[in-house]
Amino acid sequence: MNSQHLSLTSTISRSPEREHRRLRSVVMRPARTLFSGVVFEGEAEIGIDHHGELYRLKITRQGKLILTK
Repeated sequence: MNSQHLSLTSTISRSPEREHRRLRSVVMRPARTLFSGVVFEGEAEIGIDHHGELYRLKITRQGKLILTK
């Protein structure tokens, strides 16, 4: 066996563990928090452009959030 083959074999055998560690660090990272008062700036509804599509985020009378397309 040549050294290139051994290197590839050891890399392949470590890949699932490396991927697991990478995914775990992504999942455990806290989401960025935005405060609704800052986002809405006193308004009851805002528009969000996501990949060219317009979504509306609205605060209801009960103070809940509704996202619609």
